Amino acid sequence: MKRLILLVVLVGVAGIAGIVRSHSRNADFKTYPVGPAGQSASDLREEIRRTVELSPGASVEVSGINGAVRIETSTSQTAEVYIERTGSSREALDRRKVTVETSSDGLKIRGEKGDVGFFSKLFGSNPTERVSLKLPRQISLVTQGVNGSVVVGEIDGPVEVHGINGKVEVGQAVGSARFKGINGNIAVSLKDITNNGVTINGVNGNIELRLSAGLSAQLEAHGMNGRVVSDLPDAVIEKEHHGSFTAHVGTGGAEINASGINGNIRLTRAGLAQNSRDDSGHGQ
Repeated sequence: MKRLILLVVLVGVAGIAGIVRSHSRNADFKTYPVGPAGQSASDLREEIRRTVELSPGASVEVSGINGAVRIETSTSQTAEVYIERTGSSREALDRRKVTVETSSDGLKIRGEKGDVGFFSKLFGSNPTERVSLKLPRQISLVTQGVNGSVVVGEIDGPVEVHGINGKVEVGQAVGSARFKGINGNIAVSLKDITNNGVTINGVNGNIELRLSAGLSAQLEAHGMNGRVVSDLPDAVIEKEHHGSFTAHVGTGGAEINASGINGNIRLTRAGLAQNSRDDSGHGQ
């Protein structure tokens, strides 16, 4: 009998602790039951919101996200963070956590494993995440470890994208760009290329490089299971041997290096690419 009473007391304490924990979360976190749209009433949706002022040239890092990442940019210095997490239960949401660290010169958003029990780790379901950011244009951006598409607006700075299971679109990168381990198509507009150049490694998909008007470049591509094509009148493409190409655009100079590509590389002008999407009715 004493054991039974002790068990009832422990269950009651655990329930009270759960209630306290749910109400003591950061004000940036809010949890809602998910209604229709094909999801059961037991599903939960958690929102994370944050606003911070970033100084010009601030670094932004997004990593370990189990879902899509979408980034809009503007001339404002205000960064707005919105993260939506959806899981079948509170336990599912707790299997992963997303942290947001902010300062005037940086913003870091990280997804990682949560602190759950042994059996939950083995048999539980993971939540999905959707990250939507509104950022200043004058930043440097690093995005890595994303299980979903990554769509980025115009950045007045360098861009690095690694380990993405989905398509990658970058409205503009300035100075340098790095792409590695991408399982999906890539489309990136390059306004300027500095001595650091552009490197693309390990891509399972087609690549579209949109060069700004007047930008010259020298492309070296090796280990390709595809071709290098261009619609630029000032581009000369040569096939050195199987799987290797060189392309000379304009006066050359700015280096673009690609290797391990399972797909084609297309060279075009940023304006031409945008016009072709608008004419075909597949624009924004």
